[in-house]
Amino acid sequence: MFSGIVAAIGRIVDTAPLGKGLRLTVDTGDWDISDIALGDSVAHNGVCLTVVGRDGQKLHYDVSAETLACTVGLDAPGEVNLEKALRFSDRLGGHLVSGHVDGVGVVQKFERIGESHELVIRAPADLAGYIARKGSIAVDGVSLTVNSVNGQDFSINLIPHTVAMTTLKRLASGARVNLEIDLIARYVERMQSWEKEVTGK
Repeated sequence: MFSGIVAAIGRIVDTAPLGKGLRLTVDTGDWDISDIALGDSVAHNGVCLTVVGRDGQKLHYDVSAETLACTVGLDAPGEVNLEKALRFSDRLGGHLVSGHVDGVGVVQKFERIGESHELVIRAPADLAGYIARKGSIAVDGVSLTVNSVNGQDFSINLIPHTVAMTTLKRLASGARVNLEIDLIARYVERMQSWEKEVTGK
């Protein structure tokens, strides 16, 4: 589990074919990875990956074809938001994030308004119903609060700190982003659908 509070920006520096998937090499820069061991989980743009190798400040991961098909931003060199998995003693500064991307959204607008930025994203139709005003959502692994919802589109206000400390500063209209809906919304939907299956109502 993660909190959606990005700890560092890393860079995918190499992608090598591995069956139908890829072997990724990520340079973590000056991020402290002294407590990361083989088998540990690290979120990359909101995608939970397992460390399979380490070389100094570089971490290696095996990414399956299924993961590549359901996400964006892992198949080519470029910057990625990084976060270590939570410990039970950690503060939950964002919201509970599983690192399992639910779908890919498309940026409709990214515009500076005063000191902040307005970000508008169009969610896939099958996810739009889970996104609520003042609810939480993870965008490329960043825990954010939804300001408004209009059909499949939802807007977010990004404060200067979030823009400065994450890869969201690189967004532009047409960019694709990883989305993970709030776990609570997912469980509420499942309970409702199960009740209908059981009662037929």
